[in-house]
Amino acid sequence: MSTAAVHSLWTTAAASADPISKIDAPKIEYGQLSPTLIVLGAALIGVLVEAFVPRKNRYYAQVFVSVVALCAAFAAVIALAADGFGTTKAHVAAMGAISVDGPSLFLQGTILLAGLLGVFTFAERRLDPAAHGNRVDSFAAQAASVPGSDSEKAAVKAGFTTTEAFPLLLFAIGGMLVFPSANDLLTLFVALEVFSLPLYLLCALARRKRLMSQEAAVKYFLLGAFASAFTLFGIALLYGYAGSVSYARIAQVVEGTVTNVDPALAGTMGNDALLLVGAAMIVMGLLFKVGAVPFHMWTPDVYQGAPTPVTGFMASATKVAAFGALLRLLYVVLPGLRWDWRPVMWAVAIVTMLGGAIVAITQTDIKRLLAYSSIAHAGFILAGVIATTPSGISSVLFYLAAYSFVTIGAFAVVTLVRDAGGEATHLSKWAGLGRRSPLVAAVFAVFLLAFAGIPLTSGFAGKFAVFKAAAEGGAMPLVVVGVISSAVAAFFYIRVIVLMFFSRPNPEGPTVAVASPMTTMAIAAGVAVTVVLGVAPQYFLDLASQAGVFVR
Repeated sequence: MSTAAVHSLWTTAAASADPISKIDAPKIEYGQLSPTLIVLGAALIGVLVEAFVPRKNRYYAQVFVSVVALCAAFAAVIALAADGFGTTKAHVAAMGAISVDGPSLFLQGTILLAGLLGVFTFAERRLDPAAHGNRVDSFAAQAASVPGSDSEKAAVKAGFTTTEAFPLLLFAIGGMLVFPSANDLLTLFVALEVFSLPLYLLCALARRKRLMSQEAAVKYFLLGAFASAFTLFGIALLYGYAGSVSYARIAQVVEGTVTNVDPALAGTMGNDALLLVGAAMIVMGLLFKVGAVPFHMWTPDVYQGAPTPVTGFMASATKVAAFGALLRLLYVVLPGLRWDWRPVMWAVAIVTMLGGAIVAITQTDIKRLLAYSSIAHAGFILAGVIATTPSGISSVLFYLAAYSFVTIGAFAVVTLVRDAGGEATHLSKWAGLGRRSPLVAAVFAVFLLAFAGIPLTSGFAGKFAVFKAAAEGGAMPLVVVGVISSAVAAFFYIRVIVLMFFSRPNPEGPTVAVASPMTTMAIAAGVAVTVVLGVAPQYFLDLASQAGVFVR
């Protein structure tokens, strides 16, 4: 066929076809997404600071950018809540990708405050003795250099610092802000990777014990990659089941209320095997992030090996984000599958509470002890998730807010107790700390009592709220197991308090470093929240219950 003939065929076909309708531009509500956009914008500015600002000024520029961004993002969350986006104006924004509702704003506010305290602990430069006349922080002088090599020694001598930690922290916070408010499975997965990858890097940056730090990061990365793969495979199966990654559409298909079915997908849409296996895989990935048994094996090693400021931030903010995503998935997408997932979650909650509490008794390192403590707390929070009632949502929100401040405060105190090798994390070194430094020991005792759930602390109010919600939701046996686990956990918390106040101090024991105002502010905020939420929790419980309605 000649070229002219082909050309005439083409023009005839084009003329007979319908005119192509114009592609609509995406409708993005930038104001409602402003908290996330501010944090991610500041993270990009942080990358530019690393590229263009002279090395000696980078630390101050990064701290300034991080603090201003997190404060501005928190103010944006408060403005959105005050404007009714947590209640009457709650809706799905960004073309169906992001939910702007009570739980998402409450969790975003909690993550931003935890991130702000995290920045304060990251910025601490007074705890270690100065190296070659330069103040040093918790992070390696040059992350790319081999531990103990000549290049590392030269970097320490030159006074280098890994200020990249601040933009990495901001990227992690940005991902965490999206994670609990994601309204489709692809947004959920992108957010998961955006906050996981910076955490893998941050775990490897410890100035002291660099090999242990790098080992922790590799373990976290490999196990996290497996969990992400499970999550992604689960997303693919749910897409095959529902023909959509949108939460609302999947929920409609599960409940059998969907109307317009694509003929190409009609064959798989009723396949319950795809639904059950896909949902199980996604929930597995989320349980890995919260550190629930049996997906907890990374937790003690990573908590012990990572720089302590990173451990504190990760232990609090990651739990908040992951539990928020888990709540939304179970309450918005899979309420029609409740009879299938509740028995499994019962089992996970019971082994998590008992496993975390019992194994913690055998620990001799304070960071590993707090890691197993965090596993037990994941079990307590799961009791509230299982309630499947509005009070279950609000109790989990309150517990997450209370727990995040106690955790950051506790790890900030751990950074203060030091010997010649850096942080003195072995429990034997903490003997007699109450006589050597009564104030630091008393503050740590307050945090331990909150973890144990002793009355007049935020831990008691949080545990009471989730156990009450679980009992009202028909999970009374779970509450009994929770109370027994709390009693077991109280033993090792009280043991540390006894060790600090009633043991004779070792003459060669560690010293308590004098912190800068930033770490002091982080610890003071932790104590203040612990006491206020314990003594007068009602206002915050009411706030959590107002914020406890998911947009569907």
